[in-house]
Amino acid sequence: MKPLRRLLPYLAPYRVSLTVGLLLVIASSALTSVIPWLLRLAIDALRAGAPTGRIWMLGGAMVGLAVVGGAMRYGMREVMNGISRRVEFDLRNALFAHLESLDAAYYARTRTGDLMARLTNDLSAVRMAAGPAIMYLVNTIAGGLFALAFMLRISPRLTLWALLPMALLPILTVWLGRAIHERFEAVQEHFGTLTTRAQENLAGARIVRAYRQEDAELSRFGALGEEYLEKNMRLARLYGTMNPAFGLLAGLGAVVVLGYGGALALRGAISVGAFVAFGFYLSNLTWPLIALGWVINLFQRGGASMARLNEIFDAAPAVDDARATRSLPPAVDGRSLEFRDVGFHYPSSDGGEPRWVLRHVSFTVPAGGTLGVVGATGSGKSALIDLIPRLYDPQEGEILLDGVPTRDLPLAELRREIGYVPQESLLFSDTIGSNVGYGLEDGSGVADRGSGHVLGIPRSPSPTPDPRPVAASDAEPTPAAVHWAASVAQLDETIAGFPGGYDTLLGERGINLSGGQRQRAALARALARRPSLVLLDDALSAVDTHTEAEILRSLRGALRERTAVIASHRISAIRDATWIVVLDDGRVVEQGRHDALIAAGGRYWSLLRRQQLEESIEGDGAGDGEVVGDQTTLAAGTAEG
Repeated sequence: MKPLRRLLPYLAPYRVSLTVGLLLVIASSALTSVIPWLLRLAIDALRAGAPTGRIWMLGGAMVGLAVVGGAMRYGMREVMNGISRRVEFDLRNALFAHLESLDAAYYARTRTGDLMARLTNDLSAVRMAAGPAIMYLVNTIAGGLFALAFMLRISPRLTLWALLPMALLPILTVWLGRAIHERFEAVQEHFGTLTTRAQENLAGARIVRAYRQEDAELSRFGALGEEYLEKNMRLARLYGTMNPAFGLLAGLGAVVVLGYGGALALRGAISVGAFVAFGFYLSNLTWPLIALGWVINLFQRGGASMARLNEIFDAAPAVDDARATRSLPPAVDGRSLEFRDVGFHYPSSDGGEPRWVLRHVSFTVPAGGTLGVVGATGSGKSALIDLIPRLYDPQEGEILLDGVPTRDLPLAELRREIGYVPQESLLFSDTIGSNVGYGLEDGSGVADRGSGHVLGIPRSPSPTPDPRPVAASDAEPTPAAVHWAASVAQLDETIAGFPGGYDTLLGERGINLSGGQRQRAALARALARRPSLVLLDDALSAVDTHTEAEILRSLRGALRERTAVIASHRISAIRDATWIVVLDDGRVVEQGRHDALIAAGGRYWSLLRRQQLEESIEGDGAGDGEVVGDQTTLAAGTAEG
């Protein structure tokens, strides 16, 4: 129950409605409890030979109270259930906002399916605790107190004997509540595992089919489903014992009333009407006791789910604005970038010895310059790129932008300056125009998100020349920016060939585009906002060499007066960079210009030579390689042992 205290701030805005709803609960319980008393008066009046008019008046009063009480019950459900839905809405938005603030390290150690389970099943369980559970708890307490008050008024001794079997109720309630909490928590935890398995299979459907693993995956999912069923059945069996146990205690009370109360009525100690009314009040008390089991179940489920949601709320991003005290000056010709003895390793989840991905990395890129980062797979290129927009923070050294440490800059300001193209190009299930314009200042690049109409862009676009580059903070979202970016990325002709042009809807993660088309769309998205610093992480790996050459030719103009960092395993993508850094096992082994690095005959020369050999073999002997290093010619078909 303790985790549910975190719900109080979400209930606070609705305190007036909550008060009204609870008053309706209490009032309806009060009116309902008066009806058996009127029945008592009517029965006693009949036995006393009272006038028919009095009987009709008492009957009419009971009907009237029942109607008014029913209307109040409708009102309480309308109000309380409405509050629970609003709390669910606010809680979902708060969860999503917090998830948006968490860094890459959190998502690296958290399963997507588990997060989805918490945002669906767990949130629904918390909603039930925030509305219906509160409503029925107050109804149980109020109804029980009113019934108890009338029972005591009829006969305190009979009331004591009727309630004696219910002395075991608190013990039973505590035991069942704890057991329900533990079992429901296990159910929700396993549901996260089940959801993760389903999510991975749906996302990787093509791989499953390609390797003919449908039956194996069905078997794995079936095993998880059976375990989930068993955990739910254990919870259902426990919940199934709750109502009968409470009903048994209430039934024992009814036996006492029938025996001892009947004897009192026969002796004339209480009237027949009082005996009948007492039976109704005991029934009114019995239902709250039975409902109490359901209420406990709701609160225990809600508490278990809220504890899981609190784990999300309690997760703090490792990358934050704690040191953000400075701002960047206006950009003129891009931003200078400097790495000072930077060391980085990914957060360790098991607490073991970390594996350093980068160590003692230092270089400087002047404003408007282009840095090429090259190295073998696993050399640390992507990690270096990720440190610049602070997707992660280095454990050693610091990174400076225009002489300002990036940790001293607000994250929003830092990332506003950056256009980023990661290795894996993620596109959203929206129009291709919306995806290209995603980073524009309005946050979407569309006038009406989801409508497919991109800032009035026509279906048959014509490339627009790049206007004079402006600072990211001064850029305005215009159709020209989207057209120009698509043109630079060599995507404009592809878009023109789509049936809907820029309004063409993409599938999940852009599945209806080829790998090269997705990369070009991601490149256009990064360029459309005209950032002062462009980061390309192997952004052209999926395009053919001819398209790569065309894109690089367009990029030279697009990156003029902008700073760029281009990481690639292809030498051709970075050979024209103003400065080149060669990484090997996370360390800078060489740096300089292309010609100087070739003349040195070191790691860079070796990488270029190997790539030329591969291209020669792929070209089946067509053409000669270029002269490198000490004027050695890499003729087609030659190979080194």
